Amino acid sequence: MLWSLIKIILFVVLVAAATMGAAYLMELEGGVRIAAGGYEVNLTPLYAVILLIALVFAVWLILRLVTLLVAILKFINGDETAITRYFNRNREQKGYQALSEGMMALAAGEGRLAMAKASKAERYLHKPELTNLLTAQAAEMTGDRRKAEEVYKRLLKNDATRFVGVRGIMKQKLADGDMTTALKLAEKALDLRPKHEETQDVLLRLQASAHDWAGARRTLGAKLKYGSLPRDVHKRRDAVLALSEAKDVLQEGNDISAREAAIEANKLSPDLIPAAAFAARGYIDQGNAKYATRVIKKAWAAQPHPDLAAAFAAIVPDETPAARLKRFKPLIAQHPDHVESRLLLAELHIANEDFPEARRALGDLVDTAPDARILTVMAAISRGEGASDVVVKGWLARALTAPRGPQWVCEKCHNIHAEWVPICENCKSFDTLAWTAPPAGAPTAPTGSEMLPLIVGSIEDKSTDDASDVPDAEVLPDEETLHRPIDATWTEGDEARK
Repeated sequence: MLWSLIKIILFVVLVAAATMGAAYLMELEGGVRIAAGGYEVNLTPLYAVILLIALVFAVWLILRLVTLLVAILKFINGDETAITRYFNRNREQKGYQALSEGMMALAAGEGRLAMAKASKAERYLHKPELTNLLTAQAAEMTGDRRKAEEVYKRLLKNDATRFVGVRGIMKQKLADGDMTTALKLAEKALDLRPKHEETQDVLLRLQASAHDWAGARRTLGAKLKYGSLPRDVHKRRDAVLALSEAKDVLQEGNDISAREAAIEANKLSPDLIPAAAFAARGYIDQGNAKYATRVIKKAWAAQPHPDLAAAFAAIVPDETPAARLKRFKPLIAQHPDHVESRLLLAELHIANEDFPEARRALGDLVDTAPDARILTVMAAISRGEGASDVVVKGWLARALTAPRGPQWVCEKCHNIHAEWVPICENCKSFDTLAWTAPPAGAPTAPTGSEMLPLIVGSIEDKSTDDASDVPDAEVLPDEETLHRPIDATWTEGDEARK
């Protein structure tokens, strides 16, 4: 508001000064006489001043017109002028407007409109590093992959856009299933931008799929170096790669290198079950039972697993069932209530022909967590106790229709694998397999309920020879027999033996 007041005061002062000046000129005596070519003009002082101001304005206007004429001539000649700058600004404004509209069309899913706007923006801006990317993405959206590839190749010519071009072509090769070319492009893209996390992941997956374990470990090291992977995750995945390398080396027949790689993998991640089992067997081959026992116990403390139990049994392969049971008890004591520990203890008692202890080891698992393995062990216990074929058949029937229990399940796509692999066979994800029960509705192993008639029938055929010894009511198990608690089945076994 103060500035407005100052401007008003200045305007009033100027008007007052002009008025006073005009009054002063009108009161002056004399004037100005101009004579030229026989003409003479007498001017009062006031008119003389007005004529002088008009003459100055006319000269200024003529000079501006001359400047404009010179600018026009330069513009026609192609030189840089104010007119050129005006048209350039106007053209840039239209180009950026078209580019903005093209990006909006791309975000809205209107691929063809985005391509048209990109073409218009290129005509105005002449900046392919901006418009080519929009054109390529719009071409991919409309399904014109040939056009997209052509644009990506143009991006390769500019240092600023080379990475975008390589990445775009790499994605096209991945979509086409050309993994060999995609791998080479991913390596080039990572050379251009080593910190790009998506490229690191793609390259790691491609190298692992190609069994290039050394290259995959270098890529994993780059992820750790540039901060895109925590150190603990890096150690585990490095162990996964070392274990995969060990398996490949073993297939090539180099047992010593495979053993060393497996031991390295176990040192990197002691809780990785396949690495622990592999390393333990390597120590067993060396005759180092002490190290094998230590490796298995450490992995078992993290998570009990059948492969660890099998490797632990292989330390002393020819021992008696009683001696094996005694040797396994410290291992089982680490997780005495774990399902795997109880199952392992039951199987050891079965091998020792101590079926009551095997039943007590299972406890209430048949009722609380009845999976196929538990029910199969119950069938073995019933057979060992002398139960009839009908009872054994009932347990096996339940086992075939029961859940399969913990398996190697991909945490990303829930695909089930028969054995551990570093890469999911379904979604190709790296290090996503976990030993867990598959979710409800997930596909199971091929030994499902479709094999029930085959196995039940085989048991019936086997029992036809002594059918006269079995009461008519026991020819087929009823619902009560199939779902009878453990104690009731145990009583029936006692009566059968009597």
